[in-house]
Amino acid sequence: MSEQKLKIRDLTLRDGQQSQLATRMNQSQIDRVLPLFQKAGFWAMEVWGGAVPDSVMRYLEENPWTRLEKIKDGIAGKSKLTALSRGRNLFGYNPYPEDVIKGFNKNAVESGIDIMRIFDALNDINNMKSTISVVKECGGSTDCCICYTVDPTFSWKDRLRSYFGGPKVPAKIFDTEYFVSKAEELESLGADIITIKDMAGLIDPHTAKTLITALKQRIKIPIDLHTHSTPGYGLASVLVSIMNGVDIVDTVIAPFAGGPAAPAFELVARFCDKLGITLSVDYDAIKAIRKELYTVRKELDEFDQYKLFPKDIDSRDTLPPEIDALFDDAIKAIRSGDLDRALIKTQAIEKWWNFPAPNEVVREAQIPGGMYTNMLAQLQVAGLSDLLPKVLKTVPRVRLDAGIPPLVTPTSQIVGIQAVSSVVSERSGKSFYKQTSIQFVNLVKGSYGATPFPVNPSFREQITGVAKEQPYSTENYQKQENPTLPECGGVSLAIDEKEELLLELFPAVAKGFLSKQRKKEYNGRVTDEIRAERVKVDAAQHSLMEGLTGDYQGE
Repeated sequence: MSEQKLKIRDLTLRDGQQSQLATRMNQSQIDRVLPLFQKAGFWAMEVWGGAVPDSVMRYLEENPWTRLEKIKDGIAGKSKLTALSRGRNLFGYNPYPEDVIKGFNKNAVESGIDIMRIFDALNDINNMKSTISVVKECGGSTDCCICYTVDPTFSWKDRLRSYFGGPKVPAKIFDTEYFVSKAEELESLGADIITIKDMAGLIDPHTAKTLITALKQRIKIPIDLHTHSTPGYGLASVLVSIMNGVDIVDTVIAPFAGGPAAPAFELVARFCDKLGITLSVDYDAIKAIRKELYTVRKELDEFDQYKLFPKDIDSRDTLPPEIDALFDDAIKAIRSGDLDRALIKTQAIEKWWNFPAPNEVVREAQIPGGMYTNMLAQLQVAGLSDLLPKVLKTVPRVRLDAGIPPLVTPTSQIVGIQAVSSVVSERSGKSFYKQTSIQFVNLVKGSYGATPFPVNPSFREQITGVAKEQPYSTENYQKQENPTLPECGGVSLAIDEKEELLLELFPAVAKGFLSKQRKKEYNGRVTDEIRAERVKVDAAQHSLMEGLTGDYQGE
């Protein structure tokens, strides 16, 4: 029997800090850990994409391209660098034309990205094709994601509505065959890796075993499991996947792990030690990273929603016998097929390690944690927190009407915002869909792509004014203006292709960021010119004084 090999993708500097600390790590904090990450030697590190490019401009006044290039220099090829992209949508809410997609991916690869992780919120593979092609043309590798989700739980009212002419309540959509067939299609398009991207942490151990087993039987390229710990399944599902042959798992170093983030590397590594799986990493370097991340988390306390610090324990430290036994018991339970018992054991491990407890509300509602907190925040601002239970029960109806999209950015926010708006509308005596966002209209219209379940034509007409699906067209796409700035000496707002791409992808944020950058540069240049002029004047005055002194002394 050949030795099982497992690769670790570390998510700490992107997904980890995004999930735990609102993506607020600044460049100086990143720089402090880069030499340690270089020594750690993870197979890959996710360092860019997601909310990083927007956040570093919006909140930190830093250039996202500079962030990526500095990480590339700091890691120096010791780990592959990966980024997360929404396929044709890149980082925005609207699809982009081919030249923008090509320009972005070309510059991302040149600036340091080895593997582009590509997903589409609707699992519409047509929206991923361009990015797959461009990344490979530019010499990068493609990690193609299938967004994991579960079928909505419909109420009797939803079923009654269906009976009286409303949208048909479908049979199960998101079964094993759905995900495996998507993987086969992506493999045929040239994907180098297939990732099951479980952003909500909904994949339970039973499903993980079934799905990973099926994928390993039918897919030849490596399989990666990406999941989160919010509902409490994460560690157990990762362990089950490892024991059923998954090739790659995504983890986060302990201070940024657990809760809304991915499972902790330290816990996964201890399981691997017990399973005889060697991880080619430097544990001393990871220990040093962990120490530094505790400091960073304290520095970012105002953005820390949990303020719950896990124990500072290395995966190879001696544990109390009863805790060490939990690891052995979890492995035994999986080998015997008792996955529910394994889940109990892994949750007990995380509790002892002081990771956040499972979020029962999120698990019951079967939605991402970020979607839940955003809906709650909307209601709190309006003073209507008491409506939250009704909003949660409304999500399946809104999702059904919109074609049962997976709940991942941006569709999770679109559906969540609409559920809140609809419940508030009914509360005030108005119709359920009296208020609709432009994003919800575009989703129903077909602008985001093909939904997993067909939208009812009469509903589409009600919401958008047209019964027929209207795919988004880039024919009328208007490129963002790049004005000159008279107050900065007449320079352009964006001074190179990378900055022009920032304008295209984040117009509102990038305009403010780049404007500040140009003003700083202009003021610095003027200051330098004034300083240089003063040096000239001082030199002339000094020369004059020396001449006068010489004349006087010579007499």
